[in-house]
Amino acid sequence: MSAFFRPFVAFCCVVGLALYGLYAAFGAAAVHPLAPSLFAGLAALTFIGLSLTARAVRANPDNFLAAYFGSVALRLVAGMAAVLTYLYTGGAHAGRATYTFLGAFFVLYFLFAGFEIWAILTNLRPFSKKQVPEQ
Repeated sequence: MSAFFRPFVAFCCVVGLALYGLYAAFGAAAVHPLAPSLFAGLAALTFIGLSLTARAVRANPDNFLAAYFGSVALRLVAGMAAVLTYLYTGGAHAGRATYTFLGAFFVLYFLFAGFEIWAILTNLRPFSKKQVPEQ
């Protein structure tokens, strides 16, 4: 867990500062006012997903794929729910910055998905030690 927590905090700080810098420089024209909420939600989902994956792998290393794809599915369903909630509550009307919201959502979604893939790939070594014996 420690191997994940420090890079996660550093990643969140970098993305948060970039989000703040874009908002300070360009305002609501470039960064939707709900972007900090999206950032916090996706950061929480990534942390929960990787924590659950680490816990499942500690219990049984063969649970890795199920736990990882479970966390991916959790983030996907929660992300779709956030977008559909925004659109359903009136975000699709003209002049409501729908494209800015969708742009912020997809950029943040793929940044956090990329971080999760990076975190998993850098910690794959323990899983690759269990190999078929040579004959």
